[in-house]
Amino acid sequence: DTACKNRPLDLVFIVDSSRSVRPEEFEKVKIFLSEMIDTLDVGERTTRVAVMNYASTVKVEFPLRTYFDKASLKEAVSRIEPLSAGTMTGLAIQTAMDEVFTEEMGTRPATFNIPKVVIVVTDGRPQDQVQDVAASARTAGIEIYAVGVDRADMQSLRIMASEPLDEHVFYVETYGVIEKLTSKFRETFCAGNACALGTHDCEQVCVRNGRSYLCDCYEGYTLNPDKRTCSAVDTCAPGRHECDQICVSNNLSYVCDCYEGYTLNPDKKTCSALDMCAPGKHDCAQVCLSNDGSYSCDCYEGYTLNPDKKTCSAVDMCAPGRHDCEQVCVRDDLFYSCDCYQGYTLNPDKKTCSRSVTSSLVTTEESCKCEAIAALQDSVTSHLEALSTK
Repeated sequence: DTACKNRPLDLVFIVDSSRSVRPEEFEKVKIFLSEMIDTLDVGERTTRVAVMNYASTVKVEFPLRTYFDKASLKEAVSRIEPLSAGTMTGLAIQTAMDEVFTEEMGTRPATFNIPKVVIVVTDGRPQDQVQDVAASARTAGIEIYAVGVDRADMQSLRIMASEPLDEHVFYVETYGVIEKLTSKFRETFCAGNACALGTHDCEQVCVRNGRSYLCDCYEGYTLNPDKRTCSAVDTCAPGRHECDQICVSNNLSYVCDCYEGYTLNPDKKTCSALDMCAPGKHDCAQVCLSNDGSYSCDCYEGYTLNPDKKTCSAVDMCAPGRHDCEQVCVRDDLFYSCDCYQGYTLNPDKKTCSRSVTSSLVTTEESCKCEAIAALQDSVTSHLEALSTK
């Protein structure tokens, strides 16, 4: 028994019948489809098959709901005619999503958990934007196999196909040997291939390992100890990045940043200290002092830094201990001068004082004047008394 007895599929063949595919080559494609049908366990409750034909236009030859036996499917395949011009592969995949993979057209509900599979067969390069359409199909849960023949563009095949690519991209030199792929697909769908049938429990990537499988993760993720699930790699873990100071995780990549007071260099990895004392970069009232990427504030002579560590207040230069005047300190804005008490004079050093000699001379003269006045008063008094006695 060569038929597949494993899990059922909703399988859609999308075949290129553009002008580059000669009539005899297209007949080889139909033989390939018939032989593929022979390997499948076809039925309403098992594997359902649809065929789409495309060139510059797209034709749904028959949807998933039409035929549930191999004979009817093969008969329908034999009647397919090529469309001749163009290679609108993206349009064909979009049409599969819009018109074939619907419950109305025979696709089973998501609750049935039936794998949705597409096999694209082409010998050319797509003439439309296939990348975004294929990505949307894969996101919608459609598994895509890409078969290239002869002149097929391998890069386009890889853009279309599901991961892992080495299990979803096939190439043959001519349509004459395309039938060789039948056995490969039979192995893929039928030989206990849990990765192809979706019976695995891998969170991200299933990798065939003989008749079993192993789980793997997409780039930027690492396999957890349970060997099934994946966690995003910490791209900022030590040894994983090239940042000089700060590493910032960014999705599955990272960007570098710098500490306060530093700026990122053009290499986007290393940092250089900013001139924090440049105009407009600090809030010091008087003096800014750079300090390895940071700064501190200071004050001019005669001022002291306030508790806010930014503003300054004038110092009382005549406060005790701040001047060297012997007797009197006279404050003058941010400076001071010395003076002396009455009876003293400032020495040439402008700091100390000596008792004033001038002050003593003035006192003697004043004393002499007082004595003269007193003597004169006595003389006048005596003279007046003498006159009065006569």
